[in-house]
Amino acid sequence: MKPRAEGEEKAAAPAACVWGMLLACAGQSPMVSSTTLRTQGRWKISSNSSGSKVGSCRRYITLSLYSVLFSIHMLSGAKAAAHIIAQLVSPKQPLSRAIPRLSSHPFSRFNLNLVKRAMSASAAAKRLEGKTIVITGASSGIGKSCAFEFARTSPKNLKLILTARRIDTLKEVAAEIQKEVGDGVKVLPVQLDVSKPEEVRQFVPKLPEEFRDIHVLVNNAGLVKGLARAPEIAEEDMNTMFNTNVTGLINMTQAILPIFKSRRKEEGGAGDVINVGSIAGREPYAGGSIYCATKAAVRSFSDSLRKETVDSRIRVIEIDPGQVETEFSVVRFYGDAEKAKKVYEGVEPLTPDDIAEVVVFAASRRENVVIADTLVFPSHQVSLLPTSF
Repeated sequence: MKPRAEGEEKAAAPAACVWGMLLACAGQSPMVSSTTLRTQGRWKISSNSSGSKVGSCRRYITLSLYSVLFSIHMLSGAKAAAHIIAQLVSPKQPLSRAIPRLSSHPFSRFNLNLVKRAMSASAAAKRLEGKTIVITGASSGIGKSCAFEFARTSPKNLKLILTARRIDTLKEVAAEIQKEVGDGVKVLPVQLDVSKPEEVRQFVPKLPEEFRDIHVLVNNAGLVKGLARAPEIAEEDMNTMFNTNVTGLINMTQAILPIFKSRRKEEGGAGDVINVGSIAGREPYAGGSIYCATKAAVRSFSDSLRKETVDSRIRVIEIDPGQVETEFSVVRFYGDAEKAKKVYEGVEPLTPDDIAEVVVFAASRRENVVIADTLVFPSHQVSLLPTSF
């Protein structure tokens, strides 16, 4: 084979560095060491498979840095990425000092904010890694989107327990998640009607042992029935809304809270309770008195629970969406899809994914950060709009 000229080897080296980073992300475990310095004008990449020492100044670049450098590669080219590896990463220069220099580096034609976002995404994945997350109402809408968002954010060593009444739909969701992110996320579909206290009481005892160490509870299950006004509100509708939106949420929280309190007892426990509320819990409207009352109850319960657990590492988080296009209106109008569709005519509502991103963001903050109360609107909304219903 014809030997490669020195100039050709130099030209190929930056691309080789980047491909080394990509292989590392894929689990091949190569590394780029600080001895990626020029040796007689050549670049060197070492692999830890050899076990050899490449000088005392070797420094391993972590997966987070691989992600950052890949962003540099995409925006500024392979040469920039490789040059930054060689010039900025050394045992004498920590990454915290190296990164600020990137924006003034002669090869860096990229947006530093993108690099910071890449590092932030990696931090979120790390914080969620190894956790078990329960999501109620996960067969559709916000709950389903939350399941996907958690899986995409932390696709390695994560467990998801998805609950809803429709077990066949849950199994389809579980299959879709595993097809997308692989075996790093274990998904357990569980048929559960939160409005039935006995089912909730049996929820934790019936879980497989490996899924019982729950870290995050997303209380998402909820519904609305009709637009009736007093005194014409059906008793069955009242019971359905209160049993699901209020009693079901509280029962689920009480079922999971002992697990949180048993963790790190010296700190009073640890875990996240994330309650999906609604703008309706803040601004009641005509024709929604019962639904608004249930969401106001969720808000009061969340505020009280936060105060009751303030001396612990248990975080109580409430996220109140404005107008979101889900099956919500279809259920409200007793399955009348055409009538439900008219609710969103002429406006651009939020999507379930929008709310899921907020849920996952809140769950993946540093432990001392509590996103206690969040109100999320689409751009056309400034308060509850009665005309939307």
